Amino acid sequence: MADVYGERRERLRARCSAAGVDAALVTAPSNVRWLTGVPSAEALLLTRDHALLAVAHPLRDRDDACDELLVPPGQDPAVVVASTAQVEALGVEEHDLTVTRHRAVADAAPRAQLRDLHHSVEQLRVVKDEQELNCLRVAGEIADQALGELLESILVGRSERHLAMELERRMVDHGADGPAFPVRVGTGDHAGRLRHLPGDRRVEEGDFITVSLGACYRGYRASAARTFVVGLAPQEWQIELHGLVFTAQRAAREALVLGGSLDDCAQAARRVLEASGHPEVLAEGVGHGVGLDVEEEPRLGSLDLWPGEFGKLENRVPVTVGLGVTLPGRGGVRIEDTLVVRPSEDGGAELLTITTKELLAL
Repeated sequence: MADVYGERRERLRARCSAAGVDAALVTAPSNVRWLTGVPSAEALLLTRDHALLAVAHPLRDRDDACDELLVPPGQDPAVVVASTAQVEALGVEEHDLTVTRHRAVADAAPRAQLRDLHHSVEQLRVVKDEQELNCLRVAGEIADQALGELLESILVGRSERHLAMELERRMVDHGADGPAFPVRVGTGDHAGRLRHLPGDRRVEEGDFITVSLGACYRGYRASAARTFVVGLAPQEWQIELHGLVFTAQRAAREALVLGGSLDDCAQAARRVLEASGHPEVLAEGVGHGVGLDVEEEPRLGSLDLWPGEFGKLENRVPVTVGLGVTLPGRGGVRIEDTLVVRPSEDGGAELLTITTKELLAL
């Protein structure tokens, strides 16, 4: 594993060298973990021939190519490690540093001119290696197991909050570090909402119920969403709405091809939705990258909101593909999957979340 992290650091060094940066101060927790394999590390100073890891306590299992710098209690690890930088150009993650921390880093390294790294580590993280993808596969399997077990239980009369807590517990029971994000359960007129926080509403016969969940396994996070009907056979409007979202999400998944544009998935879904009079639901796009963070680069669609996003889909890039439609006062449907971009000769996009997307009556 030391070779994996060493190779990642060499790739960052090459980027820094090309940009005229002598050293990189990495402070975003997921970026530090990706470069070192140490979840608890506080900050990393990477020079052309040295790696210095700021830690609160001595580490037992770590990459031996990194030296440790113990940070005294109450001091900022980024500032402490920056004080050792004897360079002229120091790259920093401006998107992670507050103004106060940025000023403190500058004061700690007065010789250095601070230069923004411009999300360099996040860009290196976009394409995953097979070990990372294996972790994502397990995360997807854990979420599927937890959801499958819940669907076999009695739902009527239970609150959204209780169901969300049970799903989080079940994922941990199956080996997850924890949930990839707080599980969201919406029932009745809450169903299908993108960021609904589960509350005290209890499941009733005939409700739509939407579950958005993901497991975190060894730091890697998968995400999925499914919508079902509780208790009774679905009504005609529920069948039609679910069929619309199902068709639009399938069109988006099928557009996820190696070399395709980052906007292709959204355009494919938009064509289906516009034909049914729901063009507005893709304001935030249809997906994003996943990995050590539940939301990573790239973004799929909504290029007007993410003007820095451009380019083509690459091999071994895991992304979410999902969308939802809600009807005021009635509820809605949301369906989401985690997939990995693969070449057509390998069967195309690899689906990591396999719980059925059919409209089941539970």
